Amino acid sequence: MALIALGLNHLSAPVALRERIAFAPEATGPALGELIALPGVREAAILSTCNRTELYCNVEAGAESSPFAWLHRHRNLGGTNIDEFTYRHHDADAVRHLFRVATGLESMVLGEPQILGQVKDAYTLARGARALDAPLERLFQNTFAVAKRVRSDTRIGTSTVSVAFTAVRLAERVFADLSQACVLLIGAGETIELAARHLTEARARRLIVANRTLANAHALAGRFGGYAIELSDLERHLAEADIVISSTAAREPVLSRRMVAAAIAARRRRPMFLVDIAVPRDIDPDVGTLDDVFLYTIDDLRDVIDENLRSRQQAAREAEAMIELSVEHFMDWWRALDLRNPVGGLRRAAEAGRDDVLARARALLARGKTPEEALDYLAHALTNKLLHAPSANLRAAALRGDIELLRAAERLFEAKPDDTEAAAPSERLPPASS
Repeated sequence: MALIALGLNHLSAPVALRERIAFAPEATGPALGELIALPGVREAAILSTCNRTELYCNVEAGAESSPFAWLHRHRNLGGTNIDEFTYRHHDADAVRHLFRVATGLESMVLGEPQILGQVKDAYTLARGARALDAPLERLFQNTFAVAKRVRSDTRIGTSTVSVAFTAVRLAERVFADLSQACVLLIGAGETIELAARHLTEARARRLIVANRTLANAHALAGRFGGYAIELSDLERHLAEADIVISSTAAREPVLSRRMVAAAIAARRRRPMFLVDIAVPRDIDPDVGTLDDVFLYTIDDLRDVIDENLRSRQQAAREAEAMIELSVEHFMDWWRALDLRNPVGGLRRAAEAGRDDVLARARALLARGKTPEEALDYLAHALTNKLLHAPSANLRAAALRGDIELLRAAERLFEAKPDDTEAAAPSERLPPASS
């Protein structure tokens, strides 16, 4: 067996490629069904966020390349060469990568907390698709425990800056006083809720929340004193917005160049600041070519995020040490799965030896030997059969100085005093000869 992790993220691939690879939640279950149906793929999970798409698989020897080939086919990449944008990790490196991802060490925002929830969502989807068995199940449970321990025992989450906070921080650079700005939030998920909270703290003048489901927009807008609209009403309200922050799960852009151009004209060329933190992107990239429009994607937020990196570097080093120890513990368990359990073989060999000696004892009786003679043969022959191989191996270990094996045998075969010294002479087995 082999554990593999493969994928691409904000460090290895541009957003244009990440959005082609991304999986919507409703598409993940069927995709997992296809993945575990591949020959040699025993288990699988898919983690897909705005910053990464990754496959975690348990595969048989020789099937390590199957998930990568499947991903290429499933996303219809055709002649696109994605090798230079992807990474692949095996066994301990795959375990380490998942631990690092869940603790926020691989995030655009070092230590950001949202990623753990996204890893848990990936685990839930994989369980729902019946794509997990004991190894990956244990890996994910260990992952959650490691992430919790890192959060509680280090300062990795202190003053953590989320992508949503970074978007608001960037908006404050353009609009020095958000109390004069109208902000349109597109979406109603966790990222948009975080953005709404930060905007409220910055005293934004007005919030408009647009969502495909009006009830969800109302629920979010109500918590922050905003106004809710349906996604279909975007065009009617777009011109009101000085700032637009968008994060939906739509597969196609929700804001087109035509829509934004019309809004700019209605605003009499007053500038608009747009931040698209969705993958796939919510705002047509061509919007950025319009005059008086400032469009930023999630990849453009990196400079702002880097300012907050230094304060968490020491905590990150502490987290790395904790992760290394956890990787070792998991790999000890993983390697034990590949070790043949000796108990079954030992029992089968003992039973075969017993049956052979018993058949010979019965043959002695058939040839006229007394029951005492047959039992005497049975006892001596069975004892010799059971002890011959261990005795020979221990003698060889003694000759080559294998102290570790001799001590293990001493612990394994240690006889209690009551088992031998207290036994009556007639109950003791005769000494083995081999």
